[in-house]
Amino acid sequence: MALIFLWIGINAFGSSRISSNYHVKAFCNNPFEKEKKIALTFDDGPSEFTLEVLALLKKHNAKATFFCIGKNVETHPEIVKQIITEGHLIGNHSYSHSKFFDFYNAKQIKEEIEKTDALLEKFTSKKINFFRPPYGVTTPSIRRALKVTGHKTIGWSIRSLDGGTKNQELILNRIIKRVSPGGIVLLHDTGSHSVLVLEQFLQFLQQNNYTVISIEELLNLKAYKMERG
Repeated sequence: MALIFLWIGINAFGSSRISSNYHVKAFCNNPFEKEKKIALTFDDGPSEFTLEVLALLKKHNAKATFFCIGKNVETHPEIVKQIITEGHLIGNHSYSHSKFFDFYNAKQIKEEIEKTDALLEKFTSKKINFFRPPYGVTTPSIRRALKVTGHKTIGWSIRSLDGGTKNQELILNRIIKRVSPGGIVLLHDTGSHSVLVLEQFLQFLQQNNYTVISIEELLNLKAYKMERG
């Protein structure tokens, strides 16, 4: 009985912690990067707040990756177009972002990923290569679906938790304490508090001589070329 509970505990921990690579290999940072380079990612858009995020990124000459939910792409197609026009990357964050997503079978997950890809690829000639699972939870079904779709899973090394609190000081301090070369930051483009934190964070990065680059650039460094294939 004890072994069963231990297995359940290990499985739950591995599934919920994307950096564990328990079910799926996830790129959460570039540990080989020694220069002050960092990547910004935004989840759950596009939304009206994405426009404010884009304005701040332009002001600070920073590039980011936006992990878009398919149903939000349908609602705000013009914002997706602007993200791409302004030189940012887009990634797949499922179609529904359902709280039951990690209970879906491989066929359902594959259908959600492909549906969102089709929506995003209306705005770009590039194939959508990056996927971030809702809530950062991975499962055997997600692994099987990604084996078919071929997406690279992108995690993070710096989680802001701005989806759970609106305390700007708490969020900002949490991010700043974890900043290091090669890091990937997770923020959301779905609330005004996240926009205000982003403004302060970009100022911090500038003051500390950090360059904000895209996920593609961060993970395309020489050390990753063999692994990415």
